[in-house]
Amino acid sequence: MGTFKQWLLALAFLGTGPAVWAAQVGNPAPDFTATDSYGKPHKLSELRGKFVVLEWHNQGCPFVKSQYKGKMQKLQETWTKKGVQWFTVLSSAPGLEGYATASQANEDVKKHKSGVTAVFLDPKGTLGRAYGAKTTPHMFVIDPKGVLIYDGAIDNAPLADAVITKTDAGEPYVNYVDRALTEAAVEGKKVSLPTTPPYGCHVKYKD
Repeated sequence: MGTFKQWLLALAFLGTGPAVWAAQVGNPAPDFTATDSYGKPHKLSELRGKFVVLEWHNQGCPFVKSQYKGKMQKLQETWTKKGVQWFTVLSSAPGLEGYATASQANEDVKKHKSGVTAVFLDPKGTLGRAYGAKTTPHMFVIDPKGVLIYDGAIDNAPLADAVITKTDAGEPYVNYVDRALTEAAVEGKKVSLPTTPPYGCHVKYKD
């Protein structure tokens, strides 16, 4: 592993952001009303009966860029076709990396052929702080009853651009979000690993 990648990984797991994590796995997910990049409001309570994925996003973050070389889009497409509501959330404050206007967010979706249901604009960090989102990507999965069933990293292979079978450490590759949705939505089981440490770039909240 190169020195630059080692440095990035060291920073990725430090984490900053909200000191108190309002969202707790096993509890009802914090309700919210968020406006998407087309000006449409979405309320979590109105999505009952569906699985919901929240993906914190920053188009300038190298960890996000790595996922968007095909892996994230494939995962989004797979699960939205099964009825999962998948939302990316932009919580970067104006003037900071990751901030995007509605038109910029829509262009990013078009450029990367993202398969998301919608993009939530959260420049004040209200939604991000409610969930305790710390990094990009930071992933949350909510079940049809509105209960948070997964909180953490997208997978166990930071900066692996392509689909792999083993990590740099020689461990089997696992996409935690895919596994959580498979266990809960397909197999009807309890999520076997409901929390993992999120990695990535710090969410750029306004101080």
